[in-house]
Parts: sequence; C-alpha cells; structure tokens
Amino acid sequence: MLPDALHLEIETVLRENTFLHHTITKFTPVGGGCINDAHVVTTDRGSFFVKYNHARRYPGMFEAEARGLEVLKNAAELSVPEVVGTGQADDRAFLILDYIDSRPQEKNFWENFGRGLARLHKHSNQHFGLEHSNYIGSLPQRNAFRESWTEFFVNERIRPQLHFSRESGKTDKDLEKKFERLFARLGEFFPAEPPALLHGDLWSGNYMTGSHGEAVIIDPAVYFGHRYMDLGMSKLFGGFAPEFYRAYHDEYPLDPNWQQGIEIANLYPLMVHVNLFGGGYLGSVNSILGGF
Repeated sequence: MLPDALHLEIETVLRENTFLHHTITKFTPVGGGCINDAHVVTTDRGSFFVKYNHARRYPGMFEAEARGLEVLKNAAELSVPEVVGTGQADDRAFLILDYIDSRPQEKNFWENFGRGLARLHKHSNQHFGLEHSNYIGSLPQRNAFRESWTEFFVNERIRPQLHFSRESGKTDKDLEKKFERLFARLGEFFPAEPPALLHGDLWSGNYMTGSHGEAVIIDPAVYFGHRYMDLGMSKLFGGFAPEFYRAYHDEYPLDPNWQQGIEIANLYPLMVHVNLFGGGYLGSVNSILGGF
C-alpha cells in the first residue's frame, strides 16, 4: 500500500487534471520504474501509471520528464504516454501517466518505429540544447544552449560526467587526457547537421508496445542534439531489429561512417553508467578511447 498522504494527493491531482472525481481502488506494484517506485493505480474511472521518488533527492525530475513528454507529443511522430499530472506528498514527488494497455506488436512494428524516429529527428531548433535541464537516469542532465554540436557534446555531456566520476574516485587524469585528445577530433565523427529533437535515452528498456501494436517511447531525457545520440543508445544494449535501422535510413539517410560516429556518441551513456553503477563500464569507455 502507498502512504496515506500519497494516496490522497494522487486522487487530488487526478481530480484536478481530469475534472472527474476518482476513488482509488487498487495499487499494483509493477516493474519498469528503474530508479523509481512504479504502480498501476486503478480507480473507479480507469487505470493510470504512477511513479514516485524522493522529492529532495531528485528535485524537479518528474516535472522535467512531463515537459519532455509534451515536447515529444507535440512533434506527433511517435506515440508517448499522456501526461495526467505531477505532484508531491510529504517528501515524495510523483508523476501520473495514462496507463498503456500493451498489445502484440503490429506487423510493421520495427519499420514504423524506425521511420517515426527519423521523422522525429527532422524536428529542429536554432541551437543545440533545451530551455530546461532534466535528468538522465538519476543524474542531472544540463542542456544549456550551444552553437555547435561539438561544443555541446564536450561541455554539456562529457565534462559533467568526468567531473562526477573524478569526484567519486572512479576515474583518473589519464582518462581525462584521452578525452581531451578525442575532443580535438570530434568533427571527424559527427557530420555537420542541424539540431535534431532527441528522445535522449533510447535504449531497449525505454520503449513499449502500445494498445494498437505501435511503438510507444517512454522515460525520455529530451533535448536537441545530434541524431547519433539516439541511434547509438539504441545499439548500446543489444540493439533494435535490423528493419528499424533500414527504415530509418530510408527516411533520413545516414552518413556512410555513422557506425563509427555512434561509438563516440555512446561515450556519454557509458560514462553515465560509470557514475551510476560503478567502474565496470570503464572498460567499454577505454576500449572506444583506445585510439586516442
């Protein structure tokens, strides 16, 4: 059972945002929350997905996620959960989303997913970044606007992770020197392109199948960046189906050297994993940096 204060506040937010009175009849713990506690909340008027966490430990996390989902929804290229609302009860913050009744994948699931992501990446912005910061997992993610992708990648993505890892004693100056040598050559790996609207954390755990068999993207870390970031993340833990990448390329052709570029892009999520889960991921980082 949820604490009484959280129970009551969830009912209040549901009432204020759906304009209907909801009485919660059941809380069902579910997986998929990663760093958060997650439940399916059943009311007399339907079901919702709720996740919650410590408000002071992760200030503004759910508000930033809700804003990111709205950005993706407004792009209207891939399905995302409908945001119902956010709130706080005592020291717990929470996010309420419409519950997605997952069904079997549609016939052309991967092709449609790949084309949808390619179309999403065609949504652009004047600068790289976003008007607000957010989170990548449980780590703060800065999104200050930058004129160039290489400047953004260095200063808003890699340097903060190096700072976190150095402060916790997970990395040393030798790794920083390897990154500095890489920074001087970043233009070789990222072809010049306009900022692309990114999901920002697109690994296999952050999509699901929707009620019509379509791909639904969840748990975003949205910003405008280089599209190699989403593509790299999609391959980091096993990869998506080959049909996904073929359809993506048909919709938004990739540079012939894109496979090398996404390895460099994946230095960011790998460093995030070093900071979240320890030095076991350092081997992958050093493997990519071996030539620098």
